[in-house]
Amino acid sequence: MKLDNLVAIDTHVHVEPDPTGNAAEEAARKYFGNTGVGYGRKELAEYYRTRNIGCVVFSVDERLTGRPQVSNDDVAAFAADNSDIMMAFASVDPMRGADAVKEARRLIATGGIRGFKLHPPLQQFHANDKAAYPFYEVVAEAKLPVIFHTGHSGIGTGMPGGGGVRLKYGNPMDIDDVAVDFPDMPIIMAHPSFPWQDEAISVCLHKPQVYIDLSGWSPKYFSPILIQYANTLLKKKMLFGSDYPLITPDRWLADFAAIAIRDEVRPLILKENAARLFSLS
Repeated sequence: MKLDNLVAIDTHVHVEPDPTGNAAEEAARKYFGNTGVGYGRKELAEYYRTRNIGCVVFSVDERLTGRPQVSNDDVAAFAADNSDIMMAFASVDPMRGADAVKEARRLIATGGIRGFKLHPPLQQFHANDKAAYPFYEVVAEAKLPVIFHTGHSGIGTGMPGGGGVRLKYGNPMDIDDVAVDFPDMPIIMAHPSFPWQDEAISVCLHKPQVYIDLSGWSPKYFSPILIQYANTLLKKKMLFGSDYPLITPDRWLADFAAIAIRDEVRPLILKENAARLFSLS
């Protein structure tokens, strides 16, 4: 990335397949509202480049919703074609066992990815399930970060039975065990972790390698305790993330400007913390 040219780094950007009319996809759009952006890769790249915002891109490996994954190789190629503003994370379901380990090793060997994205509520596993540990061992050996979805899921909200999404898998306390057992693997807990915000803050405060990305929620809905810790003890561990295309940086940044974040903290959250975590500076 051309760091000096960037005003911010968005740590949470989805590369989506072409819209299919999938029920979970339509329910998510209804929940988040019409963002006015397309789902195409050209539109994504133009959006971020014209705003001088860097981004971490990925597509989730899951079968619960029936939404197809954009392949990790395609995501990596897309990021490589836009390397001035973009880096690729891969997504592999750790519950695939030996196949997940093999795929993680292959992806890491290509040199085209900078981390992994996991979504326990959609991949249907507790983050501290020992069945996932062989996968973590491969990622930890490579010293790559992992983004874990935490908290409520906009995917499935309002659908019968929540679309089969079990919210218990988003409890950030599961990630505390992972942070203990893999102390050298950077961990990013994605989203304000409603309804477990205090737990997420505690894990982030206690474990040096754990960060929080603020994606998936408009900042106007951030809890007072989240804002308090973002301004103080966790000011170097909070990361800007949008959840594009469901929430755009335009909306997120406008709402972020209106909340009580200290002037000296804003650049840390928007860019500097991510630059340091990803060794961009």
